[in-house]
Amino acid sequence: MRYGVYVPNFGPYGDARILADLAYEAEEAGWDCFFLWDQVSKTTLTPTVDPMVDPWIALAAIALRTRTIRLGTLVTPLPRRRPWMVARETVSLDHLSAGRLILGVGSGGGYFDFEALGEASDATTLAVLLDEGLEVLTGLWSGERYHYEGISYHIKEAQFLPRPVQSPRIPIWVADMWPAKAPLRRAVRWDGVIPIGRDLPLTAMLTSAQMHEIVRTVASLPGYTAPFEVVHSGITEGMDAAHDREIVAAYQQVGVTWWVEKILPELRGSWTNWPLEAMRTRIRQGPPK
Repeated sequence: MRYGVYVPNFGPYGDARILADLAYEAEEAGWDCFFLWDQVSKTTLTPTVDPMVDPWIALAAIALRTRTIRLGTLVTPLPRRRPWMVARETVSLDHLSAGRLILGVGSGGGYFDFEALGEASDATTLAVLLDEGLEVLTGLWSGERYHYEGISYHIKEAQFLPRPVQSPRIPIWVADMWPAKAPLRRAVRWDGVIPIGRDLPLTAMLTSAQMHEIVRTVASLPGYTAPFEVVHSGITEGMDAAHDREIVAAYQQVGVTWWVEKILPELRGSWTNWPLEAMRTRIRQGPPK
């Protein structure tokens, strides 16, 4: 089991320097990866408008502030980004970090990140954009001459260099709104799956039994190959190490390979009011291993 932490890119965390400092603290405390949310607009249906920082700018700052911890997005809604721009951004960041990048992707569809900005928001269109975007992205990562003719993307000719540091590619993890099965079929074509409970409150997590079902389902799908990462968004309190280890062990036993901590310090309400010092304290306590 490996351990990550992920934090928002808005509100008190909408500053690249603050996020870089938190990532440094996470590296010192023994976490294996530091992930950022990828939002471009407000995140709730409330009137609040939050300061935000672009995740790629913040990840560049994080790459320069750290040495060994992995970094990435959980998750980037690929349909609202041009895949050739993402190809340039991710390869640049992979080189800047000496091969430490992980790319989490999903179809997205949140109102303020899509419909309110004039983006397509129906599930069918987003699924096509995600699948084609992944094909274009990895095709451009290859460094070879490339063309693509799809429904949404039409590339006459391109060749992008340099290639990523990582081989055969930057790891791609695909989000799944469990119990949806279609995203699992997409995920097995890549390197990992990030199950997210549909309509699950932010303060809750999928059970170990549900994760076991996901692990079994993925392993039974055509195209599945190992190694394959199964990423769980977990919650521990960081107060009782033995109790936290028991929680994590139940997930490890059913085949979960990554525990990514949803840090919710002293809060069960507004996302934007997460106390920065409480977040830093939890990060310093280290992973539940």
